[in-house]
Amino acid sequence: MTVIEFVIEVIGTYVATIAFGVLLNIPRRALNMGGLIGVLGYLVYRFIVLWGGGYVIGNLLGAVVIGVASLQAARWKKMPMILFNIPALVPLVPGGQAYEMIKNFALGQNNQALVFLLQVVMISGAIAFGFLLSELVNRLRQRVWRQHKRF
Repeated sequence: MTVIEFVIEVIGTYVATIAFGVLLNIPRRALNMGGLIGVLGYLVYRFIVLWGGGYVIGNLLGAVVIGVASLQAARWKKMPMILFNIPALVPLVPGGQAYEMIKNFALGQNNQALVFLLQVVMISGAIAFGFLLSELVNRLRQRVWRQHKRF
């Protein structure tokens, strides 16, 4: 992958995240931050995959980063967290695998379709678990912050 391809990927991720936010009627003042959080989560995902971590671990860690960053953005902008993490999730959705699964089922290639089905389930589960872990990280960080302020 060249630098130009990488920049195009990042810009495309930002635009796709903002476009999805517009479709969901996210307030204007949340769109830019949601796009940046989407890019951040995608970059974590992409680097994990490039370094050999696999799609599932990349999606898991990308979702954790999106969850933590969305909470920070929600506090900073004084808006609900869901306005940031739902559009930012779009780059991690396993749409390509889902398409291949449906295509292979339609063509009668059930074995290949089941492989893609397993990938979709694992990636979707990793994203859900990543959001769960991000909530745990946020609560632990708050607890440590409170303990630190006491002393």
